[in-house]
Amino acid sequence: MSELVQYITNQQGERVGVLLDWQTYSRLANPLGLDEECLLGLNVDELKALASCKLAVAEQTHLDDLVARNAESLLCDDEVAELDDLLAKADRLTILKTRARYTLKCLEESTTAA
Repeated sequence: MSELVQYITNQQGERVGVLLDWQTYSRLANPLGLDEECLLGLNVDELKALASCKLAVAEQTHLDDLVARNAESLLCDDEVAELDDLLAKADRLTILKTRARYTLKCLEESTTAA
């Protein structure tokens, strides 16, 4: 097994550089890259926008209507399928929003730790 850190020295024996194993380098160069829940490739403003986004007003209104009518068992089969699709879309959006907030938190922690 190779050492995690190796030093490069000049002729006087002074440390002038360092060699890291790839995993250590990756962790230092891109600490979020090792966390598969973090959203990579987005800047802070984009992450904030994603974290606060919502379904389109028309979709949310339609979803609310379908949920209310479903509670009264007034939906036909097509409407039940439509409700399921809208709920799945809302779930995926919630997951993305949560991952964006998590990524922002990780970015904040990495900048305060440095």
